[in-house]
Amino acid sequence: MTDRQAFRIITVITIAIPAAVLALYLIPKPDVVPNFVRHCPLLNATLNGTCTLLLISSYIAIRNKKVAIHRTLNIAAFTLSALFLVSYVTYHLFGKETLFPHDNPMRPVYLFILASHITLSAIVLPMVLLTFYRGLTNQVIKHRKIARWTMPIWLYVTITGVVVYLMISPYYPF
Repeated sequence: MTDRQAFRIITVITIAIPAAVLALYLIPKPDVVPNFVRHCPLLNATLNGTCTLLLISSYIAIRNKKVAIHRTLNIAAFTLSALFLVSYVTYHLFGKETLFPHDNPMRPVYLFILASHITLSAIVLPMVLLTFYRGLTNQVIKHRKIARWTMPIWLYVTITGVVVYLMISPYYPF
């Protein structure tokens, strides 16, 4: 695959995923929600938390020049992020939206964390894909340049994903 082909694929994915997520909020929800759907939020938080640990471990590995371990940990984090996306889409395809209570004094904090999480998750998606591609194709210098930006943003997104879950979980209707 050429860089040009990879960039095209990254562009398509970068547009398609947010569009699909937006569409989830526009389509009607079924009357009957499958029982497994209630487990998706905890699964999502677990996947995000595990990604956080993998990203930190990956960073430590590369700082210690353990490239093979770094690569394996990043492949694992990438895979778990893809599984997160499947679980997230599944939940929002079936589940009803849970709102943080308007009278809770933590609502502004929750909304700020949620907004930054959503915004940065959309921004980091093409960065992760490009960083991953450059790492897998051994474009080390280019990989390092973008990874310096990708890693902290991806880490923030995974951490805030867990924080959002912990803040909203008491209000789930199940």
